[in-house]
Amino acid sequence: MKHLPLFFDLSGRKVIVVGEGPAADRRAALARSAGAVVHQLADIRIDDLLGAAAVFVATGDLEHDTVAQRVAKSLGVPVNVADRPALCDFILPAIVDRDGVVVAISTGGASPTLAATLRGRIEAVLPERIGSLAKLAATFRAQVNALIVDPARRRTFWRRLAEGPAARLALAGDDAGARRAALGELDDARRRLAPVGIAHIVGAGPGDPDLLTLKAAQLLREADAILHDDLVPPAVLARARRDAELLAVGKRALTRKRGFARWTQDEINTELVRRVRAGQTVVRLKAGDPFIFGRGGEELQALREAGLPVAIVPGVTAALGCAASVGIPLTHRKLASAVTFVSGHSAEGSREATWPALAAQGHTLAIYMGASEAASVRDRLLNAGADPATAVAIVENGTRPDEHLSTGRLSDLTRLAASHIRGDAGPSLIIVGEVAALAAAEQPSLAKVS
Repeated sequence: MKHLPLFFDLSGRKVIVVGEGPAADRRAALARSAGAVVHQLADIRIDDLLGAAAVFVATGDLEHDTVAQRVAKSLGVPVNVADRPALCDFILPAIVDRDGVVVAISTGGASPTLAATLRGRIEAVLPERIGSLAKLAATFRAQVNALIVDPARRRTFWRRLAEGPAARLALAGDDAGARRAALGELDDARRRLAPVGIAHIVGAGPGDPDLLTLKAAQLLREADAILHDDLVPPAVLARARRDAELLAVGKRALTRKRGFARWTQDEINTELVRRVRAGQTVVRLKAGDPFIFGRGGEELQALREAGLPVAIVPGVTAALGCAASVGIPLTHRKLASAVTFVSGHSAEGSREATWPALAAQGHTLAIYMGASEAASVRDRLLNAGADPATAVAIVENGTRPDEHLSTGRLSDLTRLAASHIRGDAGPSLIIVGEVAALAAAEQPSLAKVS
């Protein structure tokens, strides 16, 4: 290790920046962000360095850089010279700053580009609100040291705080909930009680595992148990922690055909509450987005009524993912100025007054779980005044390798849907509206068109 990584407290201290231009300005801004009192000069004199904690040199001229470096060295002030590692007492790393949580990456000056690349990768996986978690820990440090005397138990508490329910609530932006959870865990640790866990209601997206959000992927790697829908494909479940318990809690007829028990919503709610009370980190993994025809709101309510920690992670919902996968813009400046998400299974119970609005021109319908209700959807739209020639598309297994697309007219919707309700059919989305005609016309290579 050529350079010892240190974090230098510059708050309120004098820092000299020698030079003008972007490189010097960046160093001045960086020092100010650390609380330094910055003096930016075109040239340097010995008197300028009196009381300085550090010097940054970025004149862009080798002779001027060397003179400034020698002046700083003569007074024993640490100096950094931009793009000249041989003249540096210290170097500037690539920095990830998350509100007080700082990660520094250095290649010893060998390749700033490589350091910047690594910084980008770290930024992609480091939670944006990790600083809130650090502040939460700072808030409780004195209490923890006073109430938990045993060092081993204290370390266990801090690890739990960094990885458990309080951490997840802080990262989700619920600072008040995080403090309550931390207080509860501190009280449990003091009384040597087992702490409660946390539930994450997570959207798995439409099927392509690469469409998982960063937060969803992270939680899959951390969960003790994953309660998942039938519609969540194996490729997504493969992203889970290897020793995580996977439990299928499907409510569809497909569950019975596969030989699994069919779960009611009340049973799922009860199981979530039981596992969180037992101290588990539970992911309730739902296809698409948990709040778009996913009953996520019912599960959220059950956990809140039980007084248990819960967080929501949205996902790419089927309408967005499937439409994009086959090249259908749900809105289009010339064709559609509105889009509505509709549940096919609730079509029979919908009020008649809603269908004229849904049947209007310039309106796109994204109908979930609609293949088996195709005849009802067609008839209601036609009775409400929709044009029988309105374009429709049915996307089965959207975004997945076995994606299947059928296109046609509203009058033919029942015939088109027939191939999407076979015994081994995957989840299908019906798109109704002029934009549906753009699928086969613009990107026929993306899917099998029938």
